Amino acid sequence: MTDPIPARVAALKTMPMPELKAEWRALFDTEPPPFNRRHLENRIAYRIQELAYGGLKPETLRRLEILGEQYDSDNLATRRIRHDAKPVAGTRLVREYQGVEHTVTVLADGYEWQGRPYRSLSAIARAITGTRWNGLVFFGVKRQGPAA
Repeated sequence: MTDPIPARVAALKTMPMPELKAEWRALFDTEPPPFNRRHLENRIAYRIQELAYGGLKPETLRRLEILGEQYDSDNLATRRIRHDAKPVAGTRLVREYQGVEHTVTVLADGYEWQGRPYRSLSAIARAITGTRWNGLVFFGVKRQGPAA
């Protein structure tokens, strides 16, 4: 017996917009938002799979709740937690410098560049440029200057 879910998701691409909106209403029990077609297709596809295969794991939901609370907090110290944290382990940071593309992999306990471990992005930026840099700024993880 074949799984009908992939076929149902694939059919969204060719579905006329009125049918797509009707599908939204059936799945979400609300009016579709005034976004573009691709947004509707993606959200509907996710919802179809979520209902068929299950949603996010409880630990993922808890982590999202914590992140949301940090983001929405009125406490400046709590909000800064999200800015000062390094990227998630496994993230690849790419920066072109003087015509050479440099790729850094974020590890649980540091970073890796050109097969060597480093404790900080600033050390890698210094190795690349020969000058002192804030590594988060150099790799575009954090904007330079005051926050808007």
